[in-house]
Amino acid sequence: MGSTAHHGGEGVGRRDLIKRSAAIGLVAAPGMGLLSACASSGGSGQDKAKTGKKTAKNPLGVNETAKMEFVLFDGGFGKEYAQDAVKIYQKDFPKATVKFSATQKIQSTLQPRFNQGNPPDLIDNSGAEQMDMGVLVGKSQLADLTPLLDAPSYDDPNKKVRDTLRPGIVEMGQFDGKPVWIMYYAYTVYGVWYSQKALDSLDATYPETWDEMLAVCEKAKKKGMAGWTYAGKYPYYVPFSLYPMIAKVGGREVLDAIDNLEPNAWKHPAVKACFEAYYELYKKGYILKGTPGLDHIQSQTAWAKGEALFIPNGSWVENESANVIPADFNLAVSAPTGIDSSDKMPFGTIWASGGEPFVVPAKAANAEGGMEQLRIMLSEASSKNFTAKVKSLTAYNGGTTGITLTPGLKSGVAALDKAGSNVVNPRLQDWYVQLQKEKIGVAGLGEMMAGRLTPAEAVKKIQGFADEAAKDTSIKHYKHQ
Repeated sequence: MGSTAHHGGEGVGRRDLIKRSAAIGLVAAPGMGLLSACASSGGSGQDKAKTGKKTAKNPLGVNETAKMEFVLFDGGFGKEYAQDAVKIYQKDFPKATVKFSATQKIQSTLQPRFNQGNPPDLIDNSGAEQMDMGVLVGKSQLADLTPLLDAPSYDDPNKKVRDTLRPGIVEMGQFDGKPVWIMYYAYTVYGVWYSQKALDSLDATYPETWDEMLAVCEKAKKKGMAGWTYAGKYPYYVPFSLYPMIAKVGGREVLDAIDNLEPNAWKHPAVKACFEAYYELYKKGYILKGTPGLDHIQSQTAWAKGEALFIPNGSWVENESANVIPADFNLAVSAPTGIDSSDKMPFGTIWASGGEPFVVPAKAANAEGGMEQLRIMLSEASSKNFTAKVKSLTAYNGGTTGITLTPGLKSGVAALDKAGSNVVNPRLQDWYVQLQKEKIGVAGLGEMMAGRLTPAEAVKKIQGFADEAAKDTSIKHYKHQ
């Protein structure tokens, strides 16, 4: 989530979040054992390519004849944008062989190669089978991307790559201290997505308080439309709007405490209030019937067909659902609705962060080549190409000039402008993948939204999961600096 989401992703996250093809149950059981194996240092390894000569055109010192292998997550953003960037690499290094492949099975495809010490040079570590970032970082399996960040940008030799990135991107790639282990390429706006046309048909505006939300949902219900739907099989989509709501109600420090696995963090009154608000959607019958059994594509399709008004999601949804969203849908995104005027942060507080986590393995044969491919992707031209083709922003701070923005993208940019400094970035989905997806998401929020747990029971259960993770000495723990 991966992104990531991403979330996706899945994510950014996202992503790690973009397109989860396997049910979480299919990958959860073997997940941790596989990840432990993945993070081990066994295997004979592979020969490292000799470093090339550093020049103005080759600031990372890429070996011009070395093979470069790039494995992409084949999700909601597709693969054309990456293939276009690979063509630039091939043009810059005509003597090099580039092997490019795309898969939805990142974990099962690449874990054996990590074990054997012969991973690819660049990986888009996203989707349902995303490898656990916290484990990879904790076991020193990733290369530090600081050389890339300190290299001249592809467009301007007087500007470092790090100086061309959106705020927060570098920090997201850090876990402890200064090294940067991950480059989140997409820039994802998470929130509540809806059809402005549908909202207008109800003679309603986007609700800023929860009473207003319930009133809008009641209007929708009377017209035969559910208020909400979500990816019931992957309920870790629910936090895309729930987490920033918690921050809005209680302050960003509540999310920080949750990320830090602090005792009783989930028992904060803001968490309780937000859980109770979401549970009310279930209790009042405002959630599309059958939602707990829907995957992300099915829920997005039902929503696009007008069966539900709101859906929690990330900005990849515009591209991922392009074939089912009607031409006159007028896609829009909003920051989450709050409780009332007593909320700590203003309306407009939103979750936006890097998605699509790219990594260069520590044992890559051609790490310089992997970083150079990222340097190319972080150019203005590649960024514009990505945005134009997949309707999403990138980590590059700009890249929209001259592009006709699609409705969702235009709405996302407007939401970021409205948020200003009130942008939050929960880190659970980066730091503790299993905790976030399987436990908080499926076993906690999924059960509550399906009516099988009360908010109080969900809080207690999730706090228990967090406490277990905090005490688990087999995993590395991270804290906001």
